[in-house]
Amino acid sequence: MDIKKLIFTAAASLLFFSFDFNNAIAQIDRPTGEPFATRSEVIATRGMVATSQSLATQVGLQVLREGGNAIDAAIAANAAVGLMEPTGNGIGGDLFALIWHEESQTLYGLNASGRSPLGLSYDDLMARLDELGTNSIPPRDLLALSVPGAVDGWFEMHERFGSMSMHDILEEPIFYAENGFPVTEDISAAWIRSVRILGSQPGAFMDTFAIDGHGPEKGEVFRNPDLGNTFRLLAEQGRDAFYRGEIAEKIDEWMRENDGYLRFEDFDQHRSEWVDPISTNYRGYDIFQIGGNNQGTAVLQMLNILEGYDLASKGFASEETLHLMIEAKKLAFEDRARHYADSDFYDQPIDRLISKEYADERRELIGDRAARRLTTGISGLRDGDTIYLATADEQGNMVSLIQSNFRGMGSGFVVPGTGFSFQNRGELFSLDPDHPNVYEPGKRPFHTIIPGFAMKDGRPWFAFGNMGGGYQPIGHVSIITNVIDFGMNIQEAGDALRWDHAGSTEPTDSTSDLLTDGGRAFIESSIDFQVVRGLRARGHTVQIGGGFFGRYQGIMRDPETGVLYGASESRTDGQAAGF
Repeated sequence: MDIKKLIFTAAASLLFFSFDFNNAIAQIDRPTGEPFATRSEVIATRGMVATSQSLATQVGLQVLREGGNAIDAAIAANAAVGLMEPTGNGIGGDLFALIWHEESQTLYGLNASGRSPLGLSYDDLMARLDELGTNSIPPRDLLALSVPGAVDGWFEMHERFGSMSMHDILEEPIFYAENGFPVTEDISAAWIRSVRILGSQPGAFMDTFAIDGHGPEKGEVFRNPDLGNTFRLLAEQGRDAFYRGEIAEKIDEWMRENDGYLRFEDFDQHRSEWVDPISTNYRGYDIFQIGGNNQGTAVLQMLNILEGYDLASKGFASEETLHLMIEAKKLAFEDRARHYADSDFYDQPIDRLISKEYADERRELIGDRAARRLTTGISGLRDGDTIYLATADEQGNMVSLIQSNFRGMGSGFVVPGTGFSFQNRGELFSLDPDHPNVYEPGKRPFHTIIPGFAMKDGRPWFAFGNMGGGYQPIGHVSIITNVIDFGMNIQEAGDALRWDHAGSTEPTDSTSDLLTDGGRAFIESSIDFQVVRGLRARGHTVQIGGGFFGRYQGIMRDPETGVLYGASESRTDGQAAGF
């Protein structure tokens, strides 16, 4: 045999063997499902909880084991994660929830977001900003504070659907507040950063959230006895302890002493609002959001636009799929910048925004290249730390709940003895007097936090959500399309490669602003670089890595068997668990 032919045959055989060997290894690494999946879904029948902190998940699960329902478990888990992950949430912040109540066969929406101070007028706000030499509301100023709505949200949920006493629901969070818990890795890193940023704020921030002058390290045991005492007051005296009693009085006194704007009257008059969820049908599945002053409407708008394309045939994370998703986001976010505001102050054109006809019109604006200049088709934020959690019980109830302080640990203003930091959600008001989201007294600001829920044939199917400021609508759309279009299970849907886009007009901008440069796309580093090259050739500005891609939890119920499937973010702390 010719020596060259012999060498070629031997090399080909070696390559063939190597190829087969590598394939075998890949199959052994991940015997089922997508190769990028980190782990299998959690599967159970009697109950399930998914949160961003494993001990908080166990707190919610214990409530279910002791006979509480999904609503009780959601409150307990939220109280625990507010203690254990104050970098993302707490009772100084706001809450939104979608609740499937099995007995009434109804999906309920709860807007538990707080309002701006009644005693601070627009003119007074502008005068104060002029004194500070700024043309936006500073995130770490008392001007950014609004009434915390989370506690009222808990009691609204509990009064309507709860089955266990608030004393029993808050028992474990009180235990951990008084006796301590070990801080987890990712939360520790964010906590240390927040202490460095907020340590000089007036009030009891350092006394409450620091250990020997620093944020707690990974594994360090942290206690918050002041928050434990606040929880005890809530367990014994109910919501009035927070909004009409001892806590409201402490806050009023501290605000007066420190030139703050919130007063006892603001707390006394605060109420959450039960709302009808808004929805669209995406390829046979009904996807639900809460509209009004949060950005859930953008999820439905993006899905309506994308429904006009056969994404499954284009492929997951392909050049064309990513191009279409980025363009759909840009279109929806220009509407978001002008039409998402407190429904008590603005008649949002919601029917038009989420109509299939409007989606058809907007889809016509998508071409082969990246659009650089866009605005809304109707006349008329990247930062943010948040937690999302989901619960489900044996009876069929499910809760999709999101809660936040907005930026990190919020404003950093801690009234001594209360154990929590105030949110700075008021930063997200516009100052343009012609804008629907303009600051007014007693008004709810624009919110980034959105819970998601999906139904199939009238039955509850999927409670899901992700944290991450302005990323959240992108995250919701990614999860839904990953499951429905690309056939992933709910753990794979969260593990899969993520993208983000920044640079769209914001709800805090002027009504005259618009997207003029196309913005910037961010894609996780596992992306095929040929896809990146293709996107850049289409005119997209693309950065690999360096973005903020949120965090995710979800619970899916099989409508035929009742079996529950749980998923939790693989990139950071958190756990889904069932029994």
